[in-house]
Amino acid sequence: MTTGAHTEPADFTDAVQSLHAAAVRPEIEVGSIRPPQRLAPYSYALGVEVAPPDPDDPALVPTDSSGSAFGRLVLLYDPAGQEAWNGTFRLVAFVQAEVEADLATDPLLPEVAWEWLTEALGVPTGSTESLPPLGSDVPSVLALGGTVTATTSVRYGDIAGPPRAHQLELRASWTAGSSALTGHLEAFCEVLASAAGLPPAGVASLGRPAPQ
Repeated sequence: MTTGAHTEPADFTDAVQSLHAAAVRPEIEVGSIRPPQRLAPYSYALGVEVAPPDPDDPALVPTDSSGSAFGRLVLLYDPAGQEAWNGTFRLVAFVQAEVEADLATDPLLPEVAWEWLTEALGVPTGSTESLPPLGSDVPSVLALGGTVTATTSVRYGDIAGPPRAHQLELRASWTAGSSALTGHLEAFCEVLASAAGLPPAGVASLGRPAPQ
């Protein structure tokens, strides 16, 4: 079941609304997409993409990457919980970004990319959960896990694009400690910005989702 149904639990509805209360960088575009089916009784998904830089504004040009970056953040909700989750809300994240050849071959790239995520979520090195202090904006995270992959694609024949392209892919999932998910989306967007090599910038509010 996806968001929009009249039988959605209040906790799930609150969680979706909290995602749309997130404040993200103006270069990052966020929109609802079709969520995966059968992973949980209730699901919701957001597509997140770094908008192409304005050629007339050098401040918006990525500093470490000349390629594109995009991702997905999927919210899964099971009121009964699932044993592997250690909770009722599970977030599944995917990020893909084009990177320069020298960065793609750096053996430390996976560690650095994973640190982008753990630092954004407030998860200490070597841990799988965050330890947010009372009153902190750091998201409550449990059971964090994932993979980081650096790949090289070589194009042959009549196909558009550069002869070689290098991508960074990060896949992760974690359990949210509550239905307040604003900080989780903001942390995810921080990771996407890091993968795209964006410089520091301001933020803009997403606003509430349109009625279904």
